[in-house]
Amino acid sequence: MRVLFKAEFDTEKSNETIRNGTLGKLMQASMEQVKPEAAYFTTDHGHRTCFMVFDMQDSSQMPSIAEPFFLELGADVTYTPVMNPEDLQKGLSALGR
Repeated sequence: MRVLFKAEFDTEKSNETIRNGTLGKLMQASMEQVKPEAAYFTTDHGHRTCFMVFDMQDSSQMPSIAEPFFLELGADVTYTPVMNPEDLQKGLSALGR
C-alpha cells in the first residue's frame, strides 16, 4: 500500500543530530530502507519535517521505519494511506458507475 510518512522532528533533538553529524546519515538510511517515490523536507508547525511517499509491503514494517525517528529525533510520526491518479481512477472505476 502506498503511504505518506510524515515525521515532525523535535527541535532540540534534531539540533543535536545536526551538530553531531548524524541527521544526514539517518535520512539516508531511512530513504535506503523505504526507497520512496518522493521525499520532501520542510517545516510544519514550526518543526523540521520529513515527508516520504513509498510502498509499504506489510504493516509490520511500521516499527522499523518509525523507531529511528522516535529515538534519534523525538519525532511525531504519522502514516497515511494515499493514492496517485492511477490508483484513484482504478478505485473510481470499481464503483461500477
